[in-house]
Amino acid sequence: MYPTGGISASIYANRLRAEGMGSNEQAVHFANQDYEALKQQCLESGCLFEDPCFPAEPPSLGFKELAPYSSKTRDVEWMRPTELADDPQFIVGGATRTDICQGALGDCWLLAAIASLTLNEKLLHRVVPHGQSFQDDYAGIFHFQFWQFGEWVDIVIDDRLPVKDGELMFVHSAEGNEFWSALLEKAYAKLNGSYEALSGGSTTEGFEDFTGGVSEMYELRRAPKDLYRIIGKALDRGSLLGCSIDITSAFDMEAVTFKKLVKGHAYSVTGLKEVYFQGQMERLIRVRNPWGQVEWTGAWSDNSPEWDEIDPSEREDLHLKMEDGEFWMSFNEFKRQFSRIEICNLTPDALSEDSLSHWNTMKFYGTWRRGSTAGGCRNHPNTFWINPQYKITLLEEDDDPEDDEVACSFLVALMQKDRRRYRRQGQDMHTIGFALYEYRGCQNVHLKKNFFLSHSSCARSETFINLREVSTRLRLPPGEYLVVPSTFEPGKEADFVLRVFTEKQSETEELDDEVCADLEDEEEITEDDIDDSFKSMFAQLAGEDMEISIRELKTILNRVISRHKDLKTDGFSMESCRTMVNLMDKDGSARLGLVEFQILWNKIRKWLVRMSHVITLWMIPFVEFDLDKSGAMSSYEMRLAVEAAGFKLNNRLNQVLVARYADNEMIDFDNFICCLVKLETMFRSFQQLDRDGSGTAEMTLTEVSCV
Repeated sequence: MYPTGGISASIYANRLRAEGMGSNEQAVHFANQDYEALKQQCLESGCLFEDPCFPAEPPSLGFKELAPYSSKTRDVEWMRPTELADDPQFIVGGATRTDICQGALGDCWLLAAIASLTLNEKLLHRVVPHGQSFQDDYAGIFHFQFWQFGEWVDIVIDDRLPVKDGELMFVHSAEGNEFWSALLEKAYAKLNGSYEALSGGSTTEGFEDFTGGVSEMYELRRAPKDLYRIIGKALDRGSLLGCSIDITSAFDMEAVTFKKLVKGHAYSVTGLKEVYFQGQMERLIRVRNPWGQVEWTGAWSDNSPEWDEIDPSEREDLHLKMEDGEFWMSFNEFKRQFSRIEICNLTPDALSEDSLSHWNTMKFYGTWRRGSTAGGCRNHPNTFWINPQYKITLLEEDDDPEDDEVACSFLVALMQKDRRRYRRQGQDMHTIGFALYEYRGCQNVHLKKNFFLSHSSCARSETFINLREVSTRLRLPPGEYLVVPSTFEPGKEADFVLRVFTEKQSETEELDDEVCADLEDEEEITEDDIDDSFKSMFAQLAGEDMEISIRELKTILNRVISRHKDLKTDGFSMESCRTMVNLMDKDGSARLGLVEFQILWNKIRKWLVRMSHVITLWMIPFVEFDLDKSGAMSSYEMRLAVEAAGFKLNNRLNQVLVARYADNEMIDFDNFICCLVKLETMFRSFQQLDRDGSGTAEMTLTEVSCV
């Protein structure tokens, strides 16, 4: 989607986002596949499209139960709708809830979300673009658009669908010749790596990927008193709603209850209604099973006697709007039978223009990287502080006249990226959450360990859980707050998106250190300043050419460092010594003359002399921050040590240093010194190139190569 390559790729991606790339109007081309261009090529060549990025081959089906050569995938064929039906249609009579019937894949959560999507034509056609058919300019190619982690992505597919025994394996329409839902499912499978990657999930995940909205979840046994009103307002706003029944064991999965409700299965909520029944108003809720069958048989079900006592015109109106798999039940019974309801609130760009309610939305892209930014939760005080940090400034309190409390309503949503794609490698969702802290009187810098040891959180996510997204609605007084998103355990790597939705005006920013260095002035010495004993030592070490090579420097340093038994090191490597020589080498010879070696020797004395009474600032960091006295530092100790040595670095640069200099999250002494030398070299080179002090520098290819 964007070029890979660390910092440069991130800068490029941010620039494109600033220009509107990733909006629904300028969706990112997944795998750089341009639908219009590919379709035109097929039409001109007279060949039907075959997708090389998601081929009609066994690996596209799955990796475990649907793995190649497994019993479930044996004898599978890939067929186009033109081969399956005499008159294939993309959509017949408009997209409706009956177009989504589940096949042999445990993605009812996705199908429930699709069913809800059909209730809102505007939202549907953001996902299912107009103008696609098997008649006009048919070329075997279709495309769909999904919201993925902060941006819209356009997915191109061919229309070869998996078929077994002459029937579509997965989702299908009740109309035998309608194929939009099967093609939509294929596009979503491609996005996530395979069909099997879609097995199991939360309806909110599908809701959000179809709308870019933000979801909330209510446990019905602890539901707020005004839940009926909340659901009604959500339906009126076009929000998407789903519900499910918890399972108590694996045997319960998709078990059917006495009154035909399915446990562990995702349903859609499609309507509310109040009817006059036995002298009072009865609240009803309409629910749909994406199977298109297996319906509730209790009170208010399709043929229950309760309908006989309803006004005939009202009864007929409610029943006319029913679809297969859809049923009514009383709202109180709904709360008893179901475990939870999920609501996806739509963001401003998804709401109709006359909507009165718009979110103020902020979005951040972050990473957890082992050893540098993956600190785990508050249970791990030594590392919690290294997690990314974000500041929220709540400026305006709510204007609810019925509420005397001065508070600001907002919603924090933390989403981990691309985890379904890693299922093929045996990985899955991490357990994630976040904590909030009052942020009074603090500078806008990344806060260190002592802050979190002396401050308790003022709010937090309801739980740490292994879902793609954790979201919590909060109310706090106006002020500044710090949000710290994290995995539950340290060292868990993932990319994430943090979204903050506020009802009123607010400001947010990432807290990160400004990149800078406190460098000492370079020594200015001549040969006349060097004493005779040093000249004699240099002559003895340098040999006839009177220059110190990288190899000779390695020999000298390792003799010195071997005397320090308290330092964990295997000795300086050639690479470390080359870096030191590069710091001092002004003529590009990769050798040091007398004056250059004198200056380097002075630095070496600062870096290495610990036991000989000259512990200076650059040596202190290693000793002071080697907290467990192991002779090596952990990567998060290194961050403090580098800062004490005079270098302030942001999260991204700390990630780079850990990746380059750490081994299993530990940094030994020679790598630490090598890191400091490299930093000084880079900062000094940049200062020379930043000729006007603007904070930016232009470099030729030669200059870049010499840094």
